[in-house]
Amino acid sequence: MQFETIMPELRRLALQAGARIMEIYNSDDFEVRAKSDASPVTQADEEADALISAGLRAAFPDVALVTEEQADTHGQSLSTFFIVDPLDGTKEFVQRRGDFTVNIAYVVDGAPVLGVVYAPARERLFYTLPEGGAVEEKAPFGPTPGEVAPIGVNTTPDNRGLMVVASKSHRDQATDDYIGQYGVRDMTSAGSSLKFCLVATGEADLYPRLGRTMEWDTAAGDAVLRAAGGEVVRFDDHTALTYGKPGFENPFFIAFAPGVLLVKG
Repeated sequence: MQFETIMPELRRLALQAGARIMEIYNSDDFEVRAKSDASPVTQADEEADALISAGLRAAFPDVALVTEEQADTHGQSLSTFFIVDPLDGTKEFVQRRGDFTVNIAYVVDGAPVLGVVYAPARERLFYTLPEGGAVEEKAPFGPTPGEVAPIGVNTTPDNRGLMVVASKSHRDQATDDYIGQYGVRDMTSAGSSLKFCLVATGEADLYPRLGRTMEWDTAAGDAVLRAAGGEVVRFDDHTALTYGKPGFENPFFIAFAPGVLLVKG
């Protein structure tokens, strides 16, 4: 499949989903329910999921689709497929903290090769280019791309003074202990897949995740980071994170800019 036909559709669907999410986010109230795993789900998750899924199935009917909110898409391991988290960072959404994203990725042979990460409340839009590389598009966002700026990782990180980004909602002692093995200049926190994008833009050098994530949480941000020159590896053996695993659950991982001297966990 031609990447040139995929990326405009991923961008369009992410923006449409983000617009609907913001309508609900800015409403006076919205219902929050608990899923079977006790994680929260809202009307915004479900409507964004329906919008993106319908768009992908209409445009690319022959490509498998995995989406967080549709359990019937989780049943088999895959090699090439779309994977969607329609509202990554539901806790941030519910608490009205703004750090939530729309994530759509295209995985080929287990690697995320195309992706879009849209943070509508922050007005930040990141995506891969069909020909390679990644960009951040400047707001306002129209039907066709406006001003874009290439993004790239920090190519000469100072291992004595790294900028580290960690989760707002899932920070724990194990993560702090691991980060403590590095020379850290400063730390910042962010929700959702924005953490990958901060490494992709050079705003951070290192993002370790020592907690449970699913492939739909990470694929789009991983695609953007890899296209920007970064890497995402397993925590245990530092091999590349792969996608399409049975159950779609990730191991612990580390996202980083090349030049960071990784510490073994």
